[in-house]
Amino acid sequence: MKSVNEVDFIADCAHAGQVDKIGAPYVEHVRAVAAGLEPFDGELVMAGLLHDIIEDTDWTAERLREEGVPERVVAIVEAVTNQKGVPYEEKIRRITTNSDATLVKISDNAHNSHPDRATQLPEEKRARLAAKYRAARDVLWAAADDRDIEAIVTIVNPSLLAELRDRAAA
Repeated sequence: MKSVNEVDFIADCAHAGQVDKIGAPYVEHVRAVAAGLEPFDGELVMAGLLHDIIEDTDWTAERLREEGVPERVVAIVEAVTNQKGVPYEEKIRRITTNSDATLVKISDNAHNSHPDRATQLPEEKRARLAAKYRAARDVLWAAADDRDIEAIVTIVNPSLLAELRDRAAA
């Protein structure tokens, strides 16, 4: 069975040479998502590190299993992976049927929504993504415990804490 450090190495190699929407090395994104899951357990951290590996690299779920990645981790990664022809909103609803996948996607959403990242995007794209991520949070956050959401966003994107508090007060 793989350790978190071994899974980090897999993610680093798999995403080598890839950059995110703002031109940063892609592995920084998956590491930020994983960091938000540290309050939970090592397998959730592993899932954070690997959450985009199936859709963004040539890695498959079967290869992850062959490499000794725990089955729970592979199942979470499969749950958050885009499926051809499935609209984003439907994907988000599907993810909420798995509590572990929901936490991973909350961390992913929090990092994608970070103001430091958003300010580097063109205004039109920034506005479109902000609306998309806000709508996803409405669904994801409704499916999770506020304390878990707070633990994640405190680490990944503290600017979302006010939104969380407003939601809890409503």
